[in-house]
Amino acid sequence: MRRITPQIAALAAVAMLALATPAQAQQADAAHRAAASEAYFEYTDITQATAVLKLTDPAKIQHARDLLSGATTSEPHVIGRIIKRPAPYNWRWSYHYNPDTVDFFDNAFEVCDATIPYVEEHLDEAGGPFLPGLIWCPWTSRLVRELPAP
Repeated sequence: MRRITPQIAALAAVAMLALATPAQAQQADAAHRAAASEAYFEYTDITQATAVLKLTDPAKIQHARDLLSGATTSEPHVIGRIIKRPAPYNWRWSYHYNPDTVDFFDNAFEVCDATIPYVEEHLDEAGGPFLPGLIWCPWTSRLVRELPAP
């Protein structure tokens, strides 16, 4: 009887580990999916000023990574609607791109073109004749690097 009790205890422990492992794996997988659903990229323009944008669309995240790796040169510039308040990941500036509106382009209308510092200096005018609809498309924008999540 003494030999059976340790064997039963060992089997019970193995069974508990087997049951616990899928739950832990699901938690790890959920955390990985959440991390994979957003990415942060530094971008610059002709002034050499830099800012950070957040992407949440997997296709756009992949396009950004392809631009950085050189796998594509198509649509290298950033466009989107700005929000007139700082974001924790873009703390240097009083505005940031709305992550749900960010996209990439080759050519755009002049009415949405401005440099990073110019937008900061004229932010109170944005949304009127300057950057109508708060759409910003800096023609000289380009991604610099991907950043770790803050």
